[in-house]
Amino acid sequence: MTQTGTAADGQTPANPTNTANDAPLTRRAARQTEALARRITPVRDAPLPGGRRAAQAARAAEAAKASSSARKRRFLAPVVLTVAVGMFGTVAVAPAVAATQQNGTTAADAQRQVRAAQAQQFSVSDAVALAGTSRDGFGATAQSTLDAEAAQKAAAEQAAAAQAQAAATQAARAQTAKQYSSYNGPSANQIASSAAAANTPFSLPAVVATAKQYIGTPYVFGGADPSGFDCSGYIMYVYAQYGISLPHSVPLQDAAGTTIPESQAQPGDVVIFNDGSHDGFYMGNGMIMDAPKPGGSVSIRPIWTSSYHIVRFGI
Repeated sequence: MTQTGTAADGQTPANPTNTANDAPLTRRAARQTEALARRITPVRDAPLPGGRRAAQAARAAEAAKASSSARKRRFLAPVVLTVAVGMFGTVAVAPAVAATQQNGTTAADAQRQVRAAQAQQFSVSDAVALAGTSRDGFGATAQSTLDAEAAQKAAAEQAAAAQAQAAATQAARAQTAKQYSSYNGPSANQIASSAAAANTPFSLPAVVATAKQYIGTPYVFGGADPSGFDCSGYIMYVYAQYGISLPHSVPLQDAAGTTIPESQAQPGDVVIFNDGSHDGFYMGNGMIMDAPKPGGSVSIRPIWTSSYHIVRFGI
């Protein structure tokens, strides 16, 4: 849009600096007025009448711009403040939580220290600890008592098992002897009683001489007479002839004799295997005379193991 006027108006400067009716403008206001005039007036050569109105328009534009800037500052200030507070809170939360946990841990440690410092100590004698106690109808038995009871029970069970095994063995021997025996003479126990009554003289060479009389007698399980011998039955029958009564069992014969060093052993002493499985007459030079096993017979042969010891009877 353009404005027209008189020749006198056309001679009025576009940006007055001082008139009788207009207030003086600063340099900034003057530049803003010129810029506003260029935007409004498309024709650069057209004069702008009314310097006072132009100045007022410039002031109004400046005021509008200042007002807009103020509104932006008023709007942005809370936003910036909110963002800053949020960032500060985020940074401060972790140390605060850590401090809280540390304070809580410190308090718990302090309580434990107080309890430890105020704890009472006392000692109990071994006699009290081992004694049985009871309260309100409930009882507690000392471990030593329980161990002793368990040992007694195990010993009783072992003894019962040994007795049952011995009874079964005796029954088997009696049955076998009845099948194979053709001997009608006295038993080993009867012979031992008669020899003891007659005070038959005893010596190891005499024992060897008597034992050799039965070489070739077949092995019979449970046999204890000249019709057939097993290992302990052979020992029992020979020694019975010198008034020495022995049980029909390797372990029991071992218990009835006196163990001597092998360096002192003589023929006629008894070789006992350490596992209680066999015995026979010691014949010197590492030899044994025994009733070996089913299918065998009384003979003299080398001792085939080193796991044995020597037992002597009649002393």
